Amino acid sequence: MKSTFGDNRTADILQYFVRTPEVVLSTLASRLDVSERTVRNDIHQINSELEGCAAIEGAQGRYRLCIYDQERFRTVSARLTETDEFLNSPRNRMDYVFGRLMRAKETLLTDELAYEMNIGRTTLVKDLKKLREELAPYELEIQGKTSKGLILTGQESSIRHYVLENGYRHLYEKYPLDLEIVEMVLKTLSERSYEKSVQDTFLKFLTVMLDRFLTGHALGELSARFYNLTARPEFEVIDQLIERIAGELRMEFPVEEKLFVLLPIIGMRTPADVQNMQAIKLDESMRPLLDKVFSQIRQEMDIQIESPEFIEEFLYHLMFMINRLRFRVNLKNPMLEELREKYPLAWQIAGVAVRVVQDTYGLTVSEEERGYLASYFGVFLEESGFKKNRPFQVAVVCGTGRVTARLVAAQLKKVLDSSVELTLFSDEKVTPELLEPYDIVFTTVELPCPCGRPVIRIHEIFNEQELRHKIEKTKYWNQLDIPIMDNNWFVMVGLLDESRFFIFEENQSYEEAVSCMAEALARDNQVDEGFLERLRVREQKGTMVFDHAVAIPHSVQYAKEKLVLAVGVFPVPIRHHDYEIRVIFLIGLPEQISEDDGLLIRIYDEIISITQDMALLDKITKADCFQALLRVLYRQS
Repeated sequence: MKSTFGDNRTADILQYFVRTPEVVLSTLASRLDVSERTVRNDIHQINSELEGCAAIEGAQGRYRLCIYDQERFRTVSARLTETDEFLNSPRNRMDYVFGRLMRAKETLLTDELAYEMNIGRTTLVKDLKKLREELAPYELEIQGKTSKGLILTGQESSIRHYVLENGYRHLYEKYPLDLEIVEMVLKTLSERSYEKSVQDTFLKFLTVMLDRFLTGHALGELSARFYNLTARPEFEVIDQLIERIAGELRMEFPVEEKLFVLLPIIGMRTPADVQNMQAIKLDESMRPLLDKVFSQIRQEMDIQIESPEFIEEFLYHLMFMINRLRFRVNLKNPMLEELREKYPLAWQIAGVAVRVVQDTYGLTVSEEERGYLASYFGVFLEESGFKKNRPFQVAVVCGTGRVTARLVAAQLKKVLDSSVELTLFSDEKVTPELLEPYDIVFTTVELPCPCGRPVIRIHEIFNEQELRHKIEKTKYWNQLDIPIMDNNWFVMVGLLDESRFFIFEENQSYEEAVSCMAEALARDNQVDEGFLERLRVREQKGTMVFDHAVAIPHSVQYAKEKLVLAVGVFPVPIRHHDYEIRVIFLIGLPEQISEDDGLLIRIYDEIISITQDMALLDKITKADCFQALLRVLYRQS
């Protein structure tokens, strides 16, 4: 018989009897692939569950379902079905087993547990193996042998954290928390302007605390860092709240239980409302930490992060993050993969911040927390640079009449920001002096005069996506030696020429390759003579190898006022320490680096995109001349 409910025979059999007037026991046993004795035992269990509202009765091997109370039967049948659906997936079965183990007062026999869940012993053993693996990071164990009984061992705090992070919905979704207590909590937290997400999380912590404490599973003594939290103003609020709840329940809660329910408050996400955020006392040790983070980013990547509007919010984020790490409040980050994929540079910068936090506090930063850091750095990168004191100004030059010019302008307004000022000119009227104040010049015709501004040639009807890319490239127009407003996504191509491309021999080391590139650039006066020595000094502070395949050695150069980029390839990968190097992107930074951050950030983005595309990386290493490299580094926008 095809099982509608999976592993649970109870609901299968009951459903079969509802559909079939009379059943031969041997036939049912055959369809279920079990013995007749097993079916008789299942029928006995079903009859006990039906509690007299119905019964499966049989004689001479033939059975039928007799219903005595239709309303009660529907209720019991629905309950059995719901239970079966719950136990249909390994995840739900693992939650059920953990719930039984954490509440058990003595060992649980595997066979009895399997019978109780209406699943096979083999299925339960597989689920137990998965559950043991999931419990290991929480230092929880299921001890004992399946034949002699199982028991859960580990710290009470670990049990609670495991439940909150993995099985809360199934274990506590229907926990009967008094309405008076819920209203008391929501009123107290709302008065302190805690957001709904914080209120919901607090209720979960409170629910688990009440259940565990009231059933004899107190936390006991905590580490000293927990008791330091009693000095925070937030604890006073929670202390008073729990005292009121204790009065309702006519009992007392020790300080450890109050500290447990404080965790979602001190480890919450940064409030969206600025006033709510500023009402919370900021730990001043976060400012030195912020300085360390930004200093390390400058040292490793030469990126100057300037976004004063977000500095205070980021300080609060650091404080709440450190609290979460200290007190094991783990957040799920639903945007993790999207952040890693769509903001690769922000993800790399977040990696620098993670190392600083881990070195400073000795805490392990999870991938989820790195993702939240990356989201802040993504904002920083978007906000850094490109800010103008005057509106962005665009000139549109047309040679086919006013109506056509207005058609072009209407299309451009869909692409450009609403704050952009757009001015129309006839090709007959334009002069170099007239076009000089504009940030970009769009033209539908060949300009009749020289122009010192970035010029984008367009048709009267144009591809908006293609145009957006060209506009993006104009940001770097003044910083490129060969500015080309083409469709190529790679801005770095505008920084390269034949003198900046190197092919290395198989027997050359990484150090020799970098020296070869730096010395060649110095001979052409593209970098100064001291550039190589500065590279060596920087390399001693930490490897410049990125993602085990690409190296990005970089330092300040004083020969030019613009960023210098050179590319070197190893047709056969070479070993450098624990890394296998295939491509070197050598960067010489201008002395006034803050003015060049935008281009540097873009180059980093492009290098990261290359490291994530193995096929493209292979083609770059096989380029046997500069023209071949240019053909490889052409990606349609």
